[in-house]
Amino acid sequence: MRRERGFTLLELVIALAIAAIVAAFAWPGYHAQIAQGHRADAIAAIYRAAQFIDSASPETDALPTGLDQAPQSGTPVYRLNVSKGDEADGGYVIDARPVDSGPMRDDACGAFRLDATGARTNVLPVGVAAPSIGECWRDR
Repeated sequence: MRRERGFTLLELVIALAIAAIVAAFAWPGYHAQIAQGHRADAIAAIYRAAQFIDSASPETDALPTGLDQAPQSGTPVYRLNVSKGDEADGGYVIDARPVDSGPMRDDACGAFRLDATGARTNVLPVGVAAPSIGECWRDR
């Protein structure tokens, strides 16, 4: 007599429940890694823009295509903007602001800011508690 082998409905439900529990614990960590990657792209884009401005001219008030967003190609997650500063900040300030419809629009780190003196800050909406500079910039 030949016996058929296969999964019972109960075994299948148990396996799916285990997979759902594992996914529920893994999702926040995955989301945090993606956010950290977007922040690293923004920081790298700010430093690229600073190198461009330092090599071109501190009076540059616009960035060329590719240097004006992070990531450099594809759909932007952050937009970069250069504004003129004063002697206190070295002459220019570069901001990387999350795109309004992007995945980082509600990020706790807000916008990244670098001035010509090398001072790093984050610009947050009013009333939002700021994480430390080390948490957002990851000492980059």
